[in-house]
Amino acid sequence: MLPDLRQPLVRQLAESDAPRRYWHMGDEDGRAWLFESVEGDGREQWAVRQVLVGPDRAARRYWWRHLQDEYGFLADQPLEVWELTEITEPAFEAVWEASAG
Repeated sequence: MLPDLRQPLVRQLAESDAPRRYWHMGDEDGRAWLFESVEGDGREQWAVRQVLVGPDRAARRYWWRHLQDEYGFLADQPLEVWELTEITEPAFEAVWEASAG
């Protein structure tokens, strides 16, 4: 498997003091995505942490230390924020912590 070249860039964004924003999106199949984003070049929001909750309620976490697996991956494009609902940091953190395991 080739190294993921995104890792240093995602880590740099994640460890920056850039302001964070938090987002949620769901679909008709019962899946949900939660994102923590920071602003990158051009005022775009880039995911630095993400939780995917499947229809079975299994949650998977993605961040610079775990960019992808057989179930999904950290968003590799700027977030399309007009498709997302902004949520609070505590709401995101509760799901992030609950998905550790």
